[in-house]
Amino acid sequence: MFSVIFPGQGSQMVGMGKDVYEKFDIVKNLFKQADDALNFSMSKLILEGPKEKLDLTINTQPAIFLISYSIFSIVKKEFNLDLNKAKYFAGHSLGEYSALSCAGYLDFLETLKILRIRGEAMQNSVPKGQGGMVVVLGSKIDVIEKILTDNKKIFNVQIANDNSEGQMVLSGKTKDLEQLIQILKENSIKNIKLPVSAPFHCDLMRNATKIMADELNKLNFKNGQNKLISNVTAHEIKDPEELKTLLIKQIENRVRWRESIINMIQNNVNHFIEIGPGKVLSGLVKRINKNVKIDTLNSISDIESLNV
Repeated sequence: MFSVIFPGQGSQMVGMGKDVYEKFDIVKNLFKQADDALNFSMSKLILEGPKEKLDLTINTQPAIFLISYSIFSIVKKEFNLDLNKAKYFAGHSLGEYSALSCAGYLDFLETLKILRIRGEAMQNSVPKGQGGMVVVLGSKIDVIEKILTDNKKIFNVQIANDNSEGQMVLSGKTKDLEQLIQILKENSIKNIKLPVSAPFHCDLMRNATKIMADELNKLNFKNGQNKLISNVTAHEIKDPEELKTLLIKQIENRVRWRESIINMIQNNVNHFIEIGPGKVLSGLVKRINKNVKIDTLNSISDIESLNV
């Protein structure tokens, strides 16, 4: 039994999807629709860069979705592989939008536009330089939670992503993160400051939550084909109204990726197919459980070797 998973921010690279774009008219058509809908050449930005512009959250989110959706579409329409036989669809942060669109809960263009709004809202929630994110390696989640609880009167830092065994990402104001880093060093806990422009998935995203609540409530979610796994709960969800509520909560809440993968495995999933640029999620799944099968689809050769 397999699940389809979709990557989030950080997987982008200039030239992603180039081989499928050049070979398949369906991908060229999706890129053109994206350019028209967003009123600028997303195609050129993805295929030619510059990297600095692609890395802006406002561009990264719709760009990664466009690549994921394009690959999903050609797997289905050009290779006749039925990925909707998957037990679950799931995605990491913005990847959750790729999952719900590919599963039929939201139209392609609506998803593209809402991710542009989401990217801009998240990017602008905190003035540049005042917030950030730190990845913590080789520690257990209960150890980090205790450090955060014990020091909550000194600084406010939250777990943004529980990615895998021994990998978490923390968010907060820059000055608070500096105090946290000092404590992590004192406890010999490895950490790396991430090159991001904002502290995602924490309560500093409050303004983005308000914007996304307004925007998501304008959309009509349909009944999709597959069960989704929510970032917020790590459990399955199929009701469109509940989905909307959880997408709003997702902006400020922890991405429970480790728990999501564990729950899918406990529900008889033994094969994960990552669709989109990079191989970040495949690496995380491998850390969580070495025994499951993992396929990564981001090129024609990847798709040709897929067996489901």
